[in-house]
Parts: sequence; structure tokens; C-alpha cells
Amino acid sequence: MATIFSLPIFSEIILPFLLVFAIIFAILEKTKILGDDKKQINAIIALAVGLLLLAFEEPRMIIGKLVPFLAVAAVVILIFMLLYGFVGGTKEGGLSKGLTITFGIFIAIALVVAVLWVTGAWDKTYTFLTSGDWANDIWINFIFIAVVVGAIAAVIASSKSK
Repeated sequence: MATIFSLPIFSEIILPFLLVFAIIFAILEKTKILGDDKKQINAIIALAVGLLLLAFEEPRMIIGKLVPFLAVAAVVILIFMLLYGFVGGTKEGGLSKGLTITFGIFIAIALVVAVLWVTGAWDKTYTFLTSGDWANDIWINFIFIAVVVGAIAAVIASSKSK
């Protein structure tokens, strides 16, 4: 089923133009390069840059390829922040700083695994990490480094508490 959003004129011209216009306008408004209360001038400059984008195909194609990645990355970051917010709580209540960081690390690892699973890359990643002659050496070194980092963190944490 085709929608208006799948038409090339919409996805290759209208949306990139609107995105560039909005970003340039927001940057000009936030930085106030041209002065305070210059919305009309900022809009004209943003319009000119957006129209210049339409004149060249390669920048439009780059934007077209980057925006889906931006959307997926924004959703993944939002999910991480929501889960981390549930764990962290507020300043008045919630877990200690160490537990919050620990849960944040676990949430990040779980989110990476979830993204790998959803994209179908989990089987390839698991096979890559567990097969081959070098796999045992990599995991032994990883565990060794984790133990060393944990020991250093424990020493630093105990020295701060004194």
C-alpha cells in the first residue's frame, strides 16, 4: 500500500527541505548571530539554505540516508533514558549513585542485545563471539580486564569513603 510519505517527491524533496529549514532556523534563533528579534531574516536565510539543498542531489541523498539512522538512534536513546529514569528515581528518593550506575550499565547492555536481536544481527554476533580458535582467548582476556577494572574501582571507592 503506497502512501503520500512513500512518494519520491515527499521523501527526497519536501522532508529534507523542511528538516534543513527547521535546523538552520533553530540554530540562527538560538545563537542570535544576526541579533535579537530577527525572526524574518533568520527565516529568509533558512529558506535560502533549504532551497540551495534542493539544487544539489548528493546532499539530499546523504540526508536521506542519515535520517533513518537518526530516527532509530533517537528511539534507542529515548528507551535507554526512560529505563534509566525508572531506576535512577529522583534526588529525594531512589538508589545510591553506585547502584544507579550499575543498573545503567545493565540497561545499556540489555538495550544493545535487544537492538541486535530486533535487527536480526544477534545470531551472527553470537556466532562471531563464540566460534573460532581465538574466541577462548578473547573471553579470558575480557574477564581478566573486567576483574582488574573491578579491583581498581573497589580501591578507588574505598579510598573516597575514608
